[in-house]
Amino acid sequence: MANNTPSEPQPLLEIRGLAKHFGGLRAVDGFDLTVNQGALVGLIGPNGAGKTTVFNMITGLYLPTEGQIIFGGEDLAGLEPYQITQRGIGRTFQNIRVFPNLSVLDNVCVAYHPHAGYNIADALWRSPRFERKEKELVERAQDFLTVFSLQDRQNEIAKNLPYGEQRRLEIARALATEPKLLLLDEPAAGMNPKETVTLMELIHFIRDRFKLTILLIEHQMRVVMGICEWITVMDFGQIIARGTPREIQCNDKVIEAYLGSGVAARTAAI
Repeated sequence: MANNTPSEPQPLLEIRGLAKHFGGLRAVDGFDLTVNQGALVGLIGPNGAGKTTVFNMITGLYLPTEGQIIFGGEDLAGLEPYQITQRGIGRTFQNIRVFPNLSVLDNVCVAYHPHAGYNIADALWRSPRFERKEKELVERAQDFLTVFSLQDRQNEIAKNLPYGEQRRLEIARALATEPKLLLLDEPAAGMNPKETVTLMELIHFIRDRFKLTILLIEHQMRVVMGICEWITVMDFGQIIARGTPREIQCNDKVIEAYLGSGVAARTAAI
């Protein structure tokens, strides 16, 4: 008889005992996190809690002081950022990092280039394979721009785009690396309410369309509570809470971290 029981979600990212110390400062200490395939997980906390430091260790910008970062069964600690990207982790940054003087299309083409499928000799001699693969690369980049409604802007210089469109371009460029795990660092930063709603819908759409797993840092609670299925909360480099959005909203430690102990006490008394 066939077994029709749904399979359990499989961990894609497992972080164990992660720490980053800058001299005497323990920016992150004893951080553990499991992100299952297909999940949409939030990482939140006050400014300076250590969230972006965690992202920087996952993506190889910082070398962990301690701990393991297991992605797809492989420990990433010590790998270069480009090697981690090749293994299937893409990211955006808190401060937008598009290539400002390149066109919108070229921003995405650069990210997709490792998947171009030709070698140096093909490029030097402009072989038929080079011409064919370059055409395919441009078409694929245009597909990504269409997903983000940027197809009509493809020839514009990236720095001339409005802020919200630069954010979308950065996400499109991250997707062009063909990640399995997408890290979004404050994607709604600087967006107006209308842009924020559009972004929330977009994050859900790209998760389903590209079969992604998403881990995001965000300060706008409307975004976090509206789209995340599971949330981890940090304060002073350590985890203080985990749970569903509803559980996190009612957690005294979280309220205290964001608003102070007096507010937490009054909230508990209500």
